[in-house]
Amino acid sequence: MKELSTRIKDYAEKNDFSGTVIVNNKGISLVESAFGYADRSNERENTVHTRYGIASGCKLFTAVAICQLVEKKLMSFQTKLKDCLPNHFPHFNENVTIEQLLTHSSGIPDYFDEDEMDDFEDLWKKIPMYHVRSGEDFLPLFQDLPMKFPPGERFHYNNAGYIILGLIIERLSGMSVQEYIEKHIFIPANMNGSGYFLLDRLPRNTAIGYIEEKDNTWRTNSYSIPIQGGADGGAFVTGPDMISFWEALLANKLLTTENTVRITEPHVNVKVGVDYGYGMWLNLPDKHHIMGYDPGVSFHSAFYPETDTKAVVLSNKSSGAYGVLQLIESYFNSNKGV
Repeated sequence: MKELSTRIKDYAEKNDFSGTVIVNNKGISLVESAFGYADRSNERENTVHTRYGIASGCKLFTAVAICQLVEKKLMSFQTKLKDCLPNHFPHFNENVTIEQLLTHSSGIPDYFDEDEMDDFEDLWKKIPMYHVRSGEDFLPLFQDLPMKFPPGERFHYNNAGYIILGLIIERLSGMSVQEYIEKHIFIPANMNGSGYFLLDRLPRNTAIGYIEEKDNTWRTNSYSIPIQGGADGGAFVTGPDMISFWEALLANKLLTTENTVRITEPHVNVKVGVDYGYGMWLNLPDKHHIMGYDPGVSFHSAFYPETDTKAVVLSNKSSGAYGVLQLIESYFNSNKGV
């Protein structure tokens, strides 16, 4: 796969890509490359094992956690939200279910509605990001707002739904959502470098997120995202760890076969050619994928069932990951692969 590695390298240099790229086929690593700086001030370079924030990419971890709790018979996918967290949401429809929260079809209001807001950083003008350390801290941003549409009517991407799922995980497990995912997903999946790290306590070998200004200067994303990630986004992973996650999930090491199938099958249509499972996007039959974007973060990872190929693209810039994934897909498509 020297040609693919060369193409990725050329693309990275031409587009100033900063991050890590891994492509794995049938358990064999085809590409392991890293570009740019994890710390620009000290010129510390990114490596294959650098940890990156993945923003909403970790919604899939939350979905897996919910499935695990269903397997323990602590609730079902049709359990009503009102029965899990009574008295929290006075204006929400009483028929909202766990499954609708998982599939962004609940109709509840969001704390960051992409139809109404353009800049994620605007959220922290009224509530300092360093005060947002748990799911409970997000509630004032949406819990008293009216419904957007009746439950189950349609897909509408919703971060608040996953905040609520995190609160349910905490209530049923007796652990913080971060602790639960690290114990019941990261450890079983051998994701030894991953975690929900505080921005002011990042461990070694972690990439700092960078935001490009109009005058071509840079600033970090330290004041642009919550100080700690949670159920709706913000975990840190390495490229190899993400490959390990896919392998563990698909080998039924995290869920029963029934729920592995359930989490990876379509439950709601997003648009022509795109459906949504639980925490993942589906371009069936040939692509299951997750993605995440925050200021200073861009992330894409995909599994291609027909060829058993997995790709991970992590970046500590606000954009760039999608272009690399497109290049990978174009390469395999032209070679009758993915």
